[in-house]
Amino acid sequence: MYTMSGPLLFGLLVTLVTLIGFAGLWRIARSLDPVEARAKEYGGDRGFDGDLEDEARSTHRAARSKGFLAKGFGLGPRLATSLARADVALTVNEFTGVILGAGALGFAIGVWRLGAIPGLVSGALFACAPFFYLRVSQGRRQRAFSGQLPDVLTMLVGALRAGYGLTQAVQALVERFPQPASREFDRVMRAVGLGVGIQRALRDMTERVGGEELELVVTAINVQHETGGNLAETLETIGETIRDRIRIQREIGVFTAQQQMTGYVLAGLPVGLAVLIFMMSPDFFKPFFEPGWARLLPIGAVVMQVVGFVVMRRVLAIEV
Repeated sequence: MYTMSGPLLFGLLVTLVTLIGFAGLWRIARSLDPVEARAKEYGGDRGFDGDLEDEARSTHRAARSKGFLAKGFGLGPRLATSLARADVALTVNEFTGVILGAGALGFAIGVWRLGAIPGLVSGALFACAPFFYLRVSQGRRQRAFSGQLPDVLTMLVGALRAGYGLTQAVQALVERFPQPASREFDRVMRAVGLGVGIQRALRDMTERVGGEELELVVTAINVQHETGGNLAETLETIGETIRDRIRIQREIGVFTAQQQMTGYVLAGLPVGLAVLIFMMSPDFFKPFFEPGWARLLPIGAVVMQVVGFVVMRRVLAIEV
């Protein structure tokens, strides 16, 4: 008669507890601050005539929830910034729940196929997957926004020279540009509609999007607002500089494409071979996880693989 082994039972219990915790975090996140829902990214459906006392209580509850994550995981503020820059429609609590769920799934699979210690390694890898997705999404969105920025500045310059004010010029961008520029400038206009100054709204956009080019533009706008001067000429000069910088970055990307592909192949080849061998012969890797010094071999291999990939990426990261 088949009996469940100890490591498998332990893995299933840990998975069950983690999923229960994930469900609890999800319920907490669903009851987050309605002020945030009211604004809906700087502009929503809730008016200013709501019950201020209820809003204060809800804000306090959201602050305690965010504080719990910041203290318990040390990721609260940075993770919130990363989620905003990647435009991922999840709160910090919800994303933390996704991390816990992915880690529990990886741990259960590892325990089921190999054992407790490999299950921990598998759980750690699965838990890192949401961070990898977040970083890729953030980089893709920043590159897309930076690619639109020269055209955005060209239109801003034209609108300012035609007699538009800065707020009117930004509103014209919302109506004529595709994502992600239109979405971010729409948030700026919603913030202005709620009473936030245009300079403060642009600084908030810089925090949400990131990128040196946008920070340069917003800094120039704020300086011109404080000191005066011809904003159109300043933005035109910055637009030419950003356009040249993007062109040089693309040329560097073309010249280093072969080296980048070589790095990806060298990093992925051992992993692909390991997966293939495991599928053909699951018992092949068991000696590496038995008690003794043999356990150090896969750990050392993974560490050296990661270090080599990071070194290759650093060599190819040419600053402009």
